[in-house]
Amino acid sequence: MVYYERSVRRSFKKGEIPKQVLKLFHNAFLSLDLTKDLNLFDIKKLKGNYKREYFRLRKGKFRAIFYVEHGDFHVVYVGKRDEVYDLWQ
Repeated sequence: MVYYERSVRRSFKKGEIPKQVLKLFHNAFLSLDLTKDLNLFDIKKLKGNYKREYFRLRKGKFRAIFYVEHGDFHVVYVGKRDEVYDLWQ
């Protein structure tokens, strides 16, 4: 199952995330949910001391930050490349 944080849903409603980009990410997460294979797309583990293992999924100039818990994907942030890495450093 794919879960989106409230901030991601709010950003989409405000128009900060284009509909086509969110559709690309959603389809990618659905594929990941079916196969449970993180090697399907350009996914890398984020470095740092976090309580969870966070990953990033790249689609063009946009990135999605997510974690996996009990086989479910929890999307924490979706945004442009320059914005995402400023928040996660």
